[in-house]
Amino acid sequence: MGIHAPSRGMIRFMDEDITDMAIDKRSRAGIAYGFQHSARFKGITFRDLLAIASGQDDEDTLVRILSRVGICSMDFLDKSVDAKLSGGEIKKIEMATIIARSPKLAIYDEPDTGIDLWTIRPMVDLIRRENRENNNTTIVVSHNRAFLEAADTLLLIKGGKIAYTGDIDGAKVMLDDQGICTLNDLCREENNAECYR
Repeated sequence: MGIHAPSRGMIRFMDEDITDMAIDKRSRAGIAYGFQHSARFKGITFRDLLAIASGQDDEDTLVRILSRVGICSMDFLDKSVDAKLSGGEIKKIEMATIIARSPKLAIYDEPDTGIDLWTIRPMVDLIRRENRENNNTTIVVSHNRAFLEAADTLLLIKGGKIAYTGDIDGAKVMLDDQGICTLNDLCREENNAECYR
């Protein structure tokens, strides 16, 4: 999202070089980012945060956004976004702010951090549904296999390099093999999962 500058190369989005673009301008261009560790805001309510994210303060609109992420909206709309929230609640409000923006590109960094196991499946379903209904691009960075079934394309990264790009079927050898990457320095074929056995 622009937090760390790239060491080389260029970042292109919608046919535009955004490598040196400021974070706020990237956001206005349609890129939304969900942090691994969600921010908590003392003194701001769900209503305030969603109104800022969506650019609307109509209560019916805000209630619809919260219900899309599985929050009983009338109980939460005027609740503070602070340390009293559970990990799952804070992740849901962060996802609601991303959804409220209707981004062209939504990036979720370890969206399952700090949430219980029972929240992961609904989160995967939510990401898949929002992606399908809004026809946007969604990137999920995760170590959790639960997110694999929602992916059209997987990028497996090892040692800072792309080890595989493709669908889940092509990645299964790498994902199922506990000996993955022990020989990766000997392998030069990016898409050959057998090299990593």
